[in-house]
Amino acid sequence: MGKTIIEKIFASHTEEKEKVKAGETIWLELDVRSARDFGGANVVKNFERHYGRDAELADVKKTFFTFDCVAPANNIPYAVNQQICRVFARKKGVKVYDVDAGIGSHLMIEEGLALPGSTVVGTDSHLNIVGAVCAFGQGMGDQDIAFAFKTGKTWFEVPQTLKINLEGDMPENCSAKDLTLFLVGKLKSKGALGKAIEFYGNAIETLSLWERVTLSSMATEMGAIISLIPPNGSVIEYCKEKARKRSTDFEVSYADEDAEYVEELEFNISELTPQIACPPRPDNVVAVSSLKPVRVDSVFIGSCTNGSYEDIKKVAQIVEGKQVAQGVMAKVAPATRRAYRRLLKEGHLETLYEAGFIIINPGCGGCASGQVGMTGEGEVQISTSNRNFPGKQGMGKTYLASPETAAAAALLGKIGKGAGIEDI
Repeated sequence: MGKTIIEKIFASHTEEKEKVKAGETIWLELDVRSARDFGGANVVKNFERHYGRDAELADVKKTFFTFDCVAPANNIPYAVNQQICRVFARKKGVKVYDVDAGIGSHLMIEEGLALPGSTVVGTDSHLNIVGAVCAFGQGMGDQDIAFAFKTGKTWFEVPQTLKINLEGDMPENCSAKDLTLFLVGKLKSKGALGKAIEFYGNAIETLSLWERVTLSSMATEMGAIISLIPPNGSVIEYCKEKARKRSTDFEVSYADEDAEYVEELEFNISELTPQIACPPRPDNVVAVSSLKPVRVDSVFIGSCTNGSYEDIKKVAQIVEGKQVAQGVMAKVAPATRRAYRRLLKEGHLETLYEAGFIIINPGCGGCASGQVGMTGEGEVQISTSNRNFPGKQGMGKTYLASPETAAAAALLGKIGKGAGIEDI
């Protein structure tokens, strides 16, 4: 019997190759071990408690900290936790992507740390975003990551794989976020529970790298461990460039023709329309045009789901020469410093500023409690992030949408039928 993508990645990272099949538990060698400012201090404390202050790490060159949740720290607890990580990193020789760097999962791809076929773990629940380059990524608990720091490995149960085929081409008025929300709405929060997903179809093949990031970023909201997207030529070339800069190499893992899947699903997306996830769940998805108009108080554009240069450039192009509606607070947070710099140099941030947007430093922005994007009681927010559970982004009601739909909401001051991108 042939192997799925996840089985091939696992087989290349374990000595227990004969055990690599769904349901078996193996020891998995890790290419990258990371911790972010959320959970990072507890990783340090667990490491020192269990292994001692002077204990060595398995490989400091494969160990990283990324500060992105509250960056820069705007409260004392986060400031303390970040400094605990910095002190540990200085002592051990670990690289820190500090508060100016951006979202850790994006940095893994931008810096070439996550390459096709690699294994990446950290304290980020959306680290499976690296499935966009066909790498394995997983968020884990503080003690698990401390163990990974010390040993360079972790135990993992080989998941079953769900194969999803998309028929038809993506309509011109839809984006990767619309496709992602559509799939979340179809699978719901448990449709891929505990499984890996493989995506296929012409619409998948034509997705850019950062559109793949959007799709991979919501694997968690489908219940999946990881969603793996076989790379196309442009993604492979991007990764080759990153690999050359790091003097490393990679091998892409593709599923065998006779690989065994737990289930195969097929969706036709040729008539897809812009989608929106209504409160209080990411899987409460409807077409924007079917929603009765709702007044909007605030808009947040950013997060690991839609904070890329490409996403924010699209918003700038939509709002150029226009103004954010009176009474709407619109915020945008580029995912990384590299994205911010490019948007700045090309004038897109100036365009957003002139339209009335608040420009925020690189990082998670509205996804992290205490940061920009928090809502007050009764406030209605349109967000390009991946979660809208009660309390996640404050006490208000958050709708999840694409950057294009969010931009329209910022300009029109409402969302729903008659208030989409085509109505600007």
